[in-house]
Amino acid sequence: MSSDNNISNSNAAVDTTPLLGHHFFRTGPRFMRRPPSLRGASRFIRQASSRSRVMREPSVRVREAAAEQIEERQSDWAYSKPIVILDLFWNLAFVIVSIAVMIMSRNESPSMPLRLWILGYDLQCVFHMACVWMEYKKRYSQRDLEGSSRGSVRYSRNYSNSSSGSDEVESGDYASEDHQNDDETSVAKHLESANTMFSFIWWIIGFYWVTAGGQSLTHDSPQLYWLCITFLAFDVFFVVICIAVACVIGIAVCCCLPCIIAILYAVADQEGATKDDIERLPKYKFRRFGDFDKQSGEIQESFGGIMTECDTDSPVEHVLPLENVECCICLCAYDDGNELRELPCRHHFHSACIDKWLYMNPTCPLCKFDILKYGNQGGNEEV
Repeated sequence: MSSDNNISNSNAAVDTTPLLGHHFFRTGPRFMRRPPSLRGASRFIRQASSRSRVMREPSVRVREAAAEQIEERQSDWAYSKPIVILDLFWNLAFVIVSIAVMIMSRNESPSMPLRLWILGYDLQCVFHMACVWMEYKKRYSQRDLEGSSRGSVRYSRNYSNSSSGSDEVESGDYASEDHQNDDETSVAKHLESANTMFSFIWWIIGFYWVTAGGQSLTHDSPQLYWLCITFLAFDVFFVVICIAVACVIGIAVCCCLPCIIAILYAVADQEGATKDDIERLPKYKFRRFGDFDKQSGEIQESFGGIMTECDTDSPVEHVLPLENVECCICLCAYDDGNELRELPCRHHFHSACIDKWLYMNPTCPLCKFDILKYGNQGGNEEV
C-alpha cells in the first residue's frame, strides 16, 4: 500500500485558501485574510508530540487529515450565498458611512491627510466587493455543473461495468478540469493577495497619521478623527476574533475531533461515501484478552485483543497488538463489545467514528486510501 503517494496526492488537491480567510466579513482585518492554516498547527502538534509523546503518530496523522478536510470545505462555506450577501452589505455600509461623514465634515481641516486615508479605505472595500462578487458568480455557475458531474460519477460507480483503464482516463479528465479551474481562480487570488498586502500597509499608515496628529485632530477634525479610530478599531477587533476562533478550532481538532466530525457530518453536504458503500465494509466485534488467555501461553503479552467479523457464517479474526487497540479518531481504547469498522487498507476505527468521516470523505484518515475506488475495482473483478 503506497500511503505516502496517496498523502502527497491528497495534499496537492487541498485548497490553499486558509481556514478563516474569508470568514468574518473580510473587511475588518482585510490585511489578515491569510492566518496560519490548521495544517501548520497540526505540524506543530506533531513536533510537540514527538518530544513529549502526548499523541501517537497515527492520531496526529488523523488530525492533520481532519484539518485538511476543514480547509477544503471552508472555501465553499465562505462563498455561500448568506456569507457573500453579509460580506457585501458589510463593506457597503463602511463605504456609505465614510462618505456621509466626509460630507458632514467638509469644513474640517485636519493636520494629517485623514480624508486621503478614508478614501483609500473605501477603495479597498469596493475592490474587495468586486472580487468577491466575481468569484461568487463563477462558483455559482460551476455549482450546477459540478453537481451533475458528481451524480454521473456516482451513477457510474454503482452501475458501470467499465474497466480500470477507463477509470484512469476519467480521472485524468477530472484532473485537467481541476487544473483549468485553478488557472481561472489564480488571477483573483493574486489580486486579493495584493489587496491584502496593501491593506496591511494602509492600516499602518492610518495608525501613524492618527497617532502623529495627536490631540489636535480631536479639535480640528473630530468627525474624521473618530471615523478613522473606528475603522482602525474594527480591524484590530476582527484580528483578535480571527486568532481566537482559529485557536479554538485548532484545539478542538486536536482534543475533541469526534465533535468536529459530528458537526461537519450534520451541516455538510454528502460528498463522500453513501450508506451502502459504508455498509459493504466489514464490521467487527472487539474482545480484550483476559488474564486467563495470557496465562495459557497461547497469547503473548504484546497483544491487546482480538476483533471478530460480524454478520458472516465464517467470521475472520484479527489479533491486534497492544499499541493498536485504540481508535485514532476519538483516542479511546477499544472495550469489550465495541463495534469496529475495518477499511480495505487494514486500518480500523470505532464504527461510529469512521462512518461519519466516510460520509464526508471516502478516504482513510490515516493513509488517504479511497474506498470508492476499491469498490469499483472489486465490482469490476467480479464482473
